[in-house]
Amino acid sequence: MSVIALYDVPAPAKLNLFLHVIGRRPDGYHLLQSVFVLIDWCDTLHFERRSDARLARHDLGAALPEDDLCLRAARALQSASGTSLGADISIAKQVPWGAGMGGGSSDAASTLLALNRLWALDWPLSRLLPLGLKLGADVPFFLAGHNAFVEGIGEQLTPLALPPLALAVIKPAASIETRAIFESPLLARNTGAVILAGLLADVGVSGIAEGFGSNDLQRAAEAQCDEVAQVAQCLQARFGNSRMTGSGSAVFARAGLLDGTDSQPMATMPPDLPAGWVGRMCRSLEQHPLAGWASS
Repeated sequence: MSVIALYDVPAPAKLNLFLHVIGRRPDGYHLLQSVFVLIDWCDTLHFERRSDARLARHDLGAALPEDDLCLRAARALQSASGTSLGADISIAKQVPWGAGMGGGSSDAASTLLALNRLWALDWPLSRLLPLGLKLGADVPFFLAGHNAFVEGIGEQLTPLALPPLALAVIKPAASIETRAIFESPLLARNTGAVILAGLLADVGVSGIAEGFGSNDLQRAAEAQCDEVAQVAQCLQARFGNSRMTGSGSAVFARAGLLDGTDSQPMATMPPDLPAGWVGRMCRSLEQHPLAGWASS
C-alpha cells in the first residue's frame, strides 16, 4: 500500500562539543574538526503527497525564509529522481534560527528522508548523501543519523558512541551571520589537528563529552555579539562550564551525565532569562529518530 502522508517527522538539532579550525582549503573553505551530538530539541515536519509535482511549504509557527533549505532539499530530490510527484510540507519550527544548532540542515535531511519514503523512491543513504552535501555541510551528518567525529568541511563523518548527556542550551535574541564569523580577523585557523584514535586513547569518549577542546569561533562571535558572552557567563556561573555551538549564537553547558533513562532528574535552567532569550534543558540522543529510514 502506497504512503500518502507522513506526520510528526522529527528534525533534531545538534551541538558541537568542540569546534577546531585546523586550516583552509585553496577554495576558501575552512577545514574543521568537531564532535557533533544530536539533542532532543526538534522541529516537527508533516508531509502530504501531491500528484501535480507542486512543492508547497506551510509554516505552522513563525514565517521561514521564502526559499529555505527544506524546499531546496525537496526540489533537489525531485529533480534528481525524475519523479512526477510533489508534496505539501508543513513545519512546526522549534529549533532557534541562527543559533549554530543546525536547524535548517536538519529540516533538509528529514525532508530528504521523508520524501524518499513518500515518493516510494527507496534510494539508499549513499544516494542521498551527495544531495545533502550540495545543500549544506551539516546535512550529511543528520542523514547519517549518528553522533560523530566530523572533519573536512563537515562531510567526513566517523560515528562516535557518546555517554548520555544533560545539556543546558540558551539562544539569545541576537543571531550571527556565519560568513562574518569566518571572515573575522580574530578567527584562529591553525589549531593543531587531532587523530581520533589518539584522542580516544588520551581522553576517551567521556573526556570528549566532559569538555575536550574549545570552539575556535567563539572569540570572533563574542566580539560581534555581546549577548554570546553574556549567555556564556550565565551558564558558566550556574554549571561551571559553557561553550558556543557551531557559529553561534546559542551557547550550551554540560549539566551532567545521564543513565540513559527518563527517570533521572535533570538540572534546571537559570531562572528569569532576559527577554528574547530562549532556553531549554536537553538530553543527547544516541541516534537520529529517523536512523534506518534509508538503507545504507
